[in-house]
This record gives sequence, structure tokens and C-alpha cells, in this order.
Amino acid sequence: MADGTKAVVDTSAADGAADEAALAAAIDELADGTARATAAGSPATKNGRGGRTDDGAAAPAPAPAAPAAPGPAGTGPTGTGPAPVGPAPAEPTAESTAPLSVSEIAAELASADAAGRTDPGPAAAAPAKRPPRDPQPTHDPRDTATLPKTLPAPQRRSGDMIGHRYRLEECISSTETFSSWRAVDEKLRRAVGVHLMASGHQRARKVLAAAKSAALLGDPRFVQVLDAVQEGELVYVVREWLPHASDLAKLLSDGPLEPHEAYQMVRQVTDAVAAAHRRGQAHLRLTPRCVLRTDSGQYRINGIAVDAALRGLTGEGGGEDAERVDTRAIGALLFAALTHRWPYPEDRYDLKGLPRNLREVAPDQVRAGVHKGLSELAARALLDHPPHHAEPITTPDGLARAIALMPRIRQPQPELPAFTSPPRHNTHALPTAPNPTRVVAAPGTAPVPVAAPVRRNGRRLRTVVKVTAWTVALGAIGVASWQLVDNLRPGSTAVASPQPSSSSATPTAHAATHDPAPVPVKEALSYNPLGDRADGAASLAKAIDDDPASEWQTNWYNDAFGSKGTKEGTGLLLDLGSVQTVSRVTLKWSTATTAELRMPGKSVGNAQTAKPGDFTVLGKKAGTAVEYNLDSPVTTRYLLIWLTNLSKNPDGGPNAGKYQAFLGDVKVFG
Repeated sequence: MADGTKAVVDTSAADGAADEAALAAAIDELADGTARATAAGSPATKNGRGGRTDDGAAAPAPAPAAPAAPGPAGTGPTGTGPAPVGPAPAEPTAESTAPLSVSEIAAELASADAAGRTDPGPAAAAPAKRPPRDPQPTHDPRDTATLPKTLPAPQRRSGDMIGHRYRLEECISSTETFSSWRAVDEKLRRAVGVHLMASGHQRARKVLAAAKSAALLGDPRFVQVLDAVQEGELVYVVREWLPHASDLAKLLSDGPLEPHEAYQMVRQVTDAVAAAHRRGQAHLRLTPRCVLRTDSGQYRINGIAVDAALRGLTGEGGGEDAERVDTRAIGALLFAALTHRWPYPEDRYDLKGLPRNLREVAPDQVRAGVHKGLSELAARALLDHPPHHAEPITTPDGLARAIALMPRIRQPQPELPAFTSPPRHNTHALPTAPNPTRVVAAPGTAPVPVAAPVRRNGRRLRTVVKVTAWTVALGAIGVASWQLVDNLRPGSTAVASPQPSSSSATPTAHAATHDPAPVPVKEALSYNPLGDRADGAASLAKAIDDDPASEWQTNWYNDAFGSKGTKEGTGLLLDLGSVQTVSRVTLKWSTATTAELRMPGKSVGNAQTAKPGDFTVLGKKAGTAVEYNLDSPVTTRYLLIWLTNLSKNPDGGPNAGKYQAFLGDVKVFG
């Protein structure tokens, strides 16, 4: 059929019609032959006895005789007389059985019609039917098992044409078996994505089948497959290209997503994958590179079924079905969006992996301030044994139902700017023309129509010049004052010598009368640029949980920093969530610890990856209860507690004889 499906037809009626047509043709042929034999005076008609003609056909007897049985009259063993009454011997094959006469055929037809063709008898039995043949076999005649499992990817360069239509522009990725390109559709003048693979590869047919099934999906939440062709020794798959979309890996390069954005991502991705599974489709390789966010905030999924087929992945890999594979992948995406960490020990997609000693942990145990509902959702989708004995989610439909039951997370309001503009000394708007005054002429004085407008225009021009000059002067004074205050602020890269002016004394007076207000710490991050792994990653949240009994513990070291240690120090990075004004920081240590309070300089882009020398030292304290009081408040988003000396653990306790630090509480005041 045109749609590729096979039609099932009942051939019983057709076979019966064919049998009747064959019998009728035989009657006509035998009738013609009998007429010719009669006209020539054959011996069969002269002797008056029934016998055989020269061509082997049985001739009718002159005297009518009733048929002995409802079946056809047979011939005897010698072929000259009627068959004996009783069970007939086995019927010979069609090639050796003599044809029936005209009267026998007519009698057979009459008896068959009378019996309703229920038992046509052995002589009238239809020839054996051949099994119907499918003109278009549904199975592939080529055995893919005989094809090579590995075959190099086709070698192509920028500018090559594929299918006389697609011009390759840039190679996006390349593996041993296939390559992915950004190309231009010369016919429609639009950008497309193209996957190239050798047609002789064992996966080539599966790739074509996966691409065609993905093209039939027709869901706008997935990047559409436009074409899938095998051309000579090349197989290529053409997909839609979204030039202004950003994948999730790029979105996470600046840090974790806000709860509202993470909620929108997991909801849209889950709904799309669940809809695909209901139609029999699976992704099987859902990574941050496959999730794209458009300018309108819509998330679209790339590589449905095709990415897995290119890499030879199946839903049964590792003992997990397709639904569990895709559900676990969505959980990993949400985990990365909430923590800015990849939930496995390996570093992937520009994200650092978890420490190897962290297994089966929820996002809120890795990073402080994570939304509780989203953290539980990610753990149930990702882990086989979620914390707090929660039930794991194993299907996209189940994950979609769990998301629907969550309270909707509202979009946060835009944050107010941290800096306020300096007061404007000139409250006047741009100079405008003065209101014209009405001049009343003295009695008896003639008006002068020409001189009066000239004097008014002159006064107006002088007024405009004066106002403009004052505006420029006051603006210059304001800019100079602002630059002077900015240079005097701690942490500034410019070095300014103190001047005994009123402006330099203002911050000191402000600091003396300032009433500090608590500033919440959004997240505590491990800062260990001189080590090979995160320092105290398992207990970061305990430093800012307002519970002095729970402590952040550093890794243990054989020597204290600053003596025989191999490192200068380690640190704890405090993220305030946004730029805040900080005037005081207090720390509570369980053992005497020496630490510096630092803030990143203006040239620092990412505080977590910056070097210790890129930070400005605000103070250095040693002891168990230390307090950093800043002479002038600073504005920053990140604060670094840089540990430069540790205490030795007492004998008989955990890690006896090793050097560690234990931080019970951190408080920041504005």
C-alpha cells in the first residue's frame, strides 16, 4: 500500500471464481475438440462404444447411463473402462491424471452446484494454493550483523555540498564514527544541522530509522528532523537549527539557575519527554547540551532518538528501560541546575563533579539555599534510594505528576540597585525661556516696536548662558566628588593618599554612627584553588545554618599552613546572593584558627575560580571567636575566609595528631 502497510485479503472467493473459470474454459476446449472429432468420423463414434480418443480424452457412450456416484466418473486400471465401485485408489498427480470429458465436467458442475460446493470430490479439487508473497518484504534483506561495527566518519570540509543542497559551514563535533555540522540549506536559504555517517556502518540503518520516527513525532517542543537520506556511501540526517538559543550547559556557566528558572526548565522538559514516551519515542541521551532555551524562555529538546542511535545506545543498557533512563537524566539536569555541580564524580559539560565520597545525596546537601521542593524532586528522579525514605520516580509521566502537585514557584522581582545615585545639587531642569513680561508704557510715551524685542532677546540669551555655565560647573564638581569617594573606598585598585578634607572624614563619621544589620548568606562554597579537591564539601551548609553546634570541617592535613605545609591555605567562600554593603563579620571556631577576611577585586570575574592573590585583604584575626570590624563599609557579593594556620587535633579524638579547622557559625552585618 502507499503508506507502507500490508493489506490482508481473503482469497477464498477469488480462488473459487478462478476454479469455475478454469472448468468453463476446459468445457469449451473439449467441446471444440469433440466437434472436430465427430466431423472427421472418429472411431469413437463409429463403433458405438465409449473409449478414448487419440488425444487421450474420454469419449461419451451412445447410451445414456446414470452416474454411479456424485463424484466424477474415473477410468479403470487399463484406461479403457469405467472405474470399479468402491474405494478409489490414490489419486495420481495432476501431470499424470487424464482430463475429464465434456459430459463428466458438466455432471461434476451440476453435482457441485446441488451440494453447495461442500465436497467437490478429489477430481474437482482445486490445485494446492501457494502462500501469498509480499511484493515489498518488511524485513531488511541485508544482515546488519555482517556490517562493520566501526567505520571511520566520512571526511568532509567546509564548503562541501551534501545531497546537492546542503553546504557545510562549520564542524560542531566529531567522533570516530560520525560528525555534526552547521550547514546552509541552499534551496530554502536557512541554517540547518547535519549529522554525517558512513552508510556501511552497522548503526547506519538504525540512525535512518530513528531519524524517520523522530520526524513523525511532530512535537514543537523538540528540534525537528527535516531529512534523513542514504546517498551512496553516505548517510546524513538534517535537523532544525536554532541560532539564537542557548543550551543548558552555557546557561550554567555563570552559576546555578534561580528556583523559578529551574522549575520552568524541569517542567517543560518533563512534559515533552513524557509526551514522546506516550507515542513510543525515547531520547536515551538527555544531556545539558541537548536542552536549548530560546529567547522567549521556551525550552526545546534536541536529538530525540537520533543522538542515541548515533552512539549505539539502547533503552536496555545497564539493566534499565527507556523510561528510567530518561527520568534519571532529567533528575541529573535539575541537580546540575540547582547546585552548579554534575551529580557524578566525573567533570562534565564544564561542571565540576561531586567528590567521590558523596553518594546518594540531595542537592540541598551539596549547596545551601536550594529550594526544598526542587531538591526533593531531583533526588527522587535521580537516585534509586532518595533521602528521608522518599519514593523514587521511575517514569516521565510520574515525574510530570509530581511536578504538577508542587506549589507554583513565582518569578522573583527584579533586585533594586545596590548603589544610589549621588544627590543632585542642581534641582532645576534644562533651562527654558523665561516667561515674557508685559511692559506698560508710560502715559504720553510712544512705544518703540523694534528696540524692545532686541533687549528681551539679549536678556534671554544671557540667562541661558549663565544657567548652562552653572549646570556644567556643578556637574563637574559632582563627578569629581564621586571619583574621590570611589578611590578612597577599600578594595579599590586606585591608590589615593588621605587628605584632611571634609569629604575624607565623612566615611569615618558614618561608620561611627552606623547601626549594623544582619546580611543573610545565600550559599557557602568550598574555595581550595591550591588543592586537588573541594575542602569540606560535605559540611558546607553547617557553617551558615545558625547552629553553632554544627560545624564546617576542613580536610585534615599533616602540617599546619605556614610551617611545613605544602599549601599556603584553604578557604570558605561566602555568596551573599547579590551585591551587599558589609561592615562587620564574626566567626566562631572550635579551635584556635588564623584566618583572613578578603573580598574579590574589581577585575575578578568568577570568584570561585580566582586565585588568592586576586582578593583584597580586609583584616586578619586569630583565635576562636573573632570579629572583623571594617573602618568603612564595603560593597561586594562574595567574601572569602582564607585560613592560613590550623590547630592540631588532640590525641584520642578523631584524626588525632592531624591539623584541622572547625567553623561553627558565620555572621555578616551590613
